[in-house]
Amino acid sequence: MKILVINCGSSSLKYQLIDMDGEKVLCKGLCERIGMESSMITHEANGHKATTPAIFPTHTEAFAEVVKKMTTGEGKCIDDVSEISAIGHRVVHGGEKFKASCLITDEVINTIRELSPLAPLHNPAGILGIEAARKVFGNVPMVAVFDTAFHSTMPPKAYMYAIPYEYYEKYGVRRYGFHGTSHKYVAHKAAEYLEEPIERLKLITCHLGNGSSIAAVDQGKVVDTSMGMTPLAGLMMGTRCGDLDPSVVNYLKYTLNITGHELDEILNKKSGLLGISGVSSDKRDVEEAALHGNKRAQLASDMLNYQIKKIVGSYIAAMGGVDAIVFTGGIGEHDEIARAKVCHHMDWLGIRIDTEKNEHPVGDVCEITAWGAKVRTLVIATDEELMIARDTKEVLEK
Repeated sequence: MKILVINCGSSSLKYQLIDMDGEKVLCKGLCERIGMESSMITHEANGHKATTPAIFPTHTEAFAEVVKKMTTGEGKCIDDVSEISAIGHRVVHGGEKFKASCLITDEVINTIRELSPLAPLHNPAGILGIEAARKVFGNVPMVAVFDTAFHSTMPPKAYMYAIPYEYYEKYGVRRYGFHGTSHKYVAHKAAEYLEEPIERLKLITCHLGNGSSIAAVDQGKVVDTSMGMTPLAGLMMGTRCGDLDPSVVNYLKYTLNITGHELDEILNKKSGLLGISGVSSDKRDVEEAALHGNKRAQLASDMLNYQIKKIVGSYIAAMGGVDAIVFTGGIGEHDEIARAKVCHHMDWLGIRIDTEKNEHPVGDVCEITAWGAKVRTLVIATDEELMIARDTKEVLEK
């Protein structure tokens, strides 16, 4: 079974074709600047990678070009699109309507559209991808895989906000959580590595990157997560502020005399590591500046590491212990400084890492636990595309 995995943005289309017999990636690529001038496609297959200009007025033309790249030329990996058994679409927000991946129907599309106010930048883009794929691929079965679904096991005490209950009933104002496919993938990968059923484990999964979230996974079910109704909440991120006093919003709005839209731009695109350091939204650049004595960059790094440690500690308390902590994502997998700072002075909780292993992790799953530590610490390379493909296959088989 060959499954095409799609992650669609408003002006981009990321794809990966996976042969589920052996879970082998046949090709992958990215269409950029859809609907703009200077559109381009990067396609990689058979050890060949090339970026070429293209004309993409809409996502439909982008999908047509993807088909062309997959079936012709040096990047050819299939003879015909009839070899594609299904298409798995990443959809960011499933609200309370979708607690698991599902086959896409007209009704499902309409419901995703109704949920767009909860994810105005992401859900409409997901619908664009679904509708364009229908035009190009016809009756190929399609599955929606939701970022929020893995977190749907949270109890009300974890997902409710302490505001009038009617706002939850009428408008769905509550914590949902995101990065669900990544948290699900690494949680199950950790259980596989530890050779224990996930139903017997207490795990804390730290997806750390330009967007970051942490999840408490108890017996295979998420019991809490750091992101909220939107991906703005929780940890400070590359350009996102994370948690803050709600009164700050009104204070800035009236003090600066700006619109809600302008304030949203500040909190989503000008805050986080970028806003504090003044250097970059990329943790690598921030750490480099800190090493050269930039105090604001050092502050930004310290703030993020402290926030991660604080949430990890709170989740250990919430679950009544932890068996393993997992680091994943761009920062989680590649930033040894962050991992070391987060785990520093955690010996009393049974958490201690091996310095040499932490500085040079090897493989898709690397254990960096120090000898004698009670809590296992793992670095796992996430694979959201594979998780989407697996979910798609499971839905079809059901």
